[in-house]
Amino acid sequence: MAAQHIASAFDRDLEAVQAQIMKMGGMVENAIRQSAKSLETRDEELAEEVRSGDKAIDLLEHQINESAARVIALRAPTAIDLRLILSVIKISANLERIGDYAKNMAKRTGVLSTMPPVNDATGAIRRMAGTVEGMLKDALDAYIQRDAELAMDVIRRDEDVDQMYNALFREFLTFMMEDPRNITACMHLHFIAKNTERMGDHVTAIAEQVVYLVTGEHPDEARPKADKTSVMPQV
Repeated sequence: MAAQHIASAFDRDLEAVQAQIMKMGGMVENAIRQSAKSLETRDEELAEEVRSGDKAIDLLEHQINESAARVIALRAPTAIDLRLILSVIKISANLERIGDYAKNMAKRTGVLSTMPPVNDATGAIRRMAGTVEGMLKDALDAYIQRDAELAMDVIRRDEDVDQMYNALFREFLTFMMEDPRNITACMHLHFIAKNTERMGDHVTAIAEQVVYLVTGEHPDEARPKADKTSVMPQV
């Protein structure tokens, strides 16, 4: 009876932590969407909402880590259950980093709003961010549903994000060579595009964690990486 009570208490604790993860995931999805929208529409007020909202994401990560540590200390989970708890910590860390990248995007909105637009670069970045947002939604769904196939699909889709980034990188180089007056704006836009590409990497890391959680093994497929622009210095 005591063992059954402990098991049910662990399940309740786990459900609570997973609810926190999904809440955090929803906040991060919104941050991605709103930061990209603020960039395209030059909405500085919306960008400020993203920047200030990052504090709540950071706080939630801290609460998740505390909850996970408390479960480990009080419930003495088995090896399988421990893997589940550790996955929560890793997923929340990746979500926090994605939130940081969204905040970084929002920080550039004010600067870019004072400069002439560079073709449809902000629209292209918004579409790229939309792809990452969709990947994140599916990665979180895969986690809740324990769906390794869906997680593997997310991992494969990261290559699409890399290809979008590569195309933007080439466009920015062209714009800067054609007109030196584009250099400052293109450097800011490149920073944002690179941050968006890194969001995709962290979503992929979440999906890989789901595969490991479900199967006990890391994904067999070599993680696709199509970013060919490492030669360009970071700004």
